[in-house]
Amino acid sequence: MDNITHSIIGFGVGELVHRSLPVEADAPSQRVRHRLLLVSCALASNFPDLDLVLNKLLPNPLGYLLHHRGHTHTALLALPQALLLAALLWLCWPSARALLKASRPARLGLALSVGLGFALHLLMDFTNSYGIHPWYPFTGRWFYGDMVFIVEPLFWVAISVPMALIMRWRSLRMLGLACLFAALVVFAVKGYLGWTSFAALLAIACACGAMQWRAGAQGRAGLVLALAVSAGFIAVQGVASHYGREQISAALLKADPGVRVMDVAMTAFPSQPLCWSYASVEANEKQGYYRLRRGVASLAPTWLAPMACPAGLVGSPEAVQALSPDVQQFGSVIASLPALRMLKAENCQVDAWLRFARMPALMLSTGDLSDYRFATTPRGNFTTLHATQAVKCPEGVPTWGYPREDLLSLHPPGKL
Repeated sequence: MDNITHSIIGFGVGELVHRSLPVEADAPSQRVRHRLLLVSCALASNFPDLDLVLNKLLPNPLGYLLHHRGHTHTALLALPQALLLAALLWLCWPSARALLKASRPARLGLALSVGLGFALHLLMDFTNSYGIHPWYPFTGRWFYGDMVFIVEPLFWVAISVPMALIMRWRSLRMLGLACLFAALVVFAVKGYLGWTSFAALLAIACACGAMQWRAGAQGRAGLVLALAVSAGFIAVQGVASHYGREQISAALLKADPGVRVMDVAMTAFPSQPLCWSYASVEANEKQGYYRLRRGVASLAPTWLAPMACPAGLVGSPEAVQALSPDVQQFGSVIASLPALRMLKAENCQVDAWLRFARMPALMLSTGDLSDYRFATTPRGNFTTLHATQAVKCPEGVPTWGYPREDLLSLHPPGKL
């Protein structure tokens, strides 16, 4: 997820933890605890992304691809990171240190805020199609949720509105709500967000805000509703993603019965469970090729045709082809299986890059490789590797598993 979303979730959970604990002995201590739990949970919700400082350890684009969401995004290293953050807060915040010495609820609140912040960071990063490998070093396998878009305004709306109403300063409250509304309008105008989704988000904002307002100065009902709506949304997206993947896989097999569908990476549209963009990979071992496709799918084409899904995140179609009434193909790449396997065996940079690539597109004419999941990002495909013949092998490459081990392994004909 983006760091704005991580921060909003951290502030919301920290506020809920604070309001769920017994009140401190005096008002100053209560204010210190309030600030401490909000700050600690928001920091914990962002702390693993400090792995960006490791990018320079490998040449571009390997540094970002292999170190971001790397070691700091593992369950094994979550505990030492949490202890480090708690120690920094203890050392750098004298009033919080004094409170923690005297108050058991404050110590419990800090432990909950930091622990939940780290857990939520890994959970939210899992929900999108970029992936994490949380169980390293026990396994280097990547896990992909394929459920939620990386910038999801529902979390902003559901959590930010109750948090704004909690603020003591009316001017800051109004400014925050105005900025949130303006952001939604911009998303809708640019085609990132459907107007039906825009209306649904306003309804969610009103419901969570009204619940928090009715709960009173010390209430938490709006925050509880916001987190429940967020969890419910993720669950709905998970079911929709699974159903959409089945639809797309069936359409791919109908288009080319001789292939095996290896994977379908699902990317959600913001706040729209019926619309999905996808990138897929199929392989035909007998004929020695594999194919990548990208496009858009609608889970309810009678209500919402694939071409009616918000267009701002799809990019310009290369050539639209209807694979089925609910699945549209916008582009495709066919590449050689033997050539990809040979590059992996002979080029150590390619071998390292393949530890990230879930949809490895090989352009034989240029020797470039790129992950087809990111073929339509606004600033170009940040995963592109310019493979060269004479290269110095990068040192310190993380031993993540190969996402496309099934594609890279040599199979006897007919066994793929």
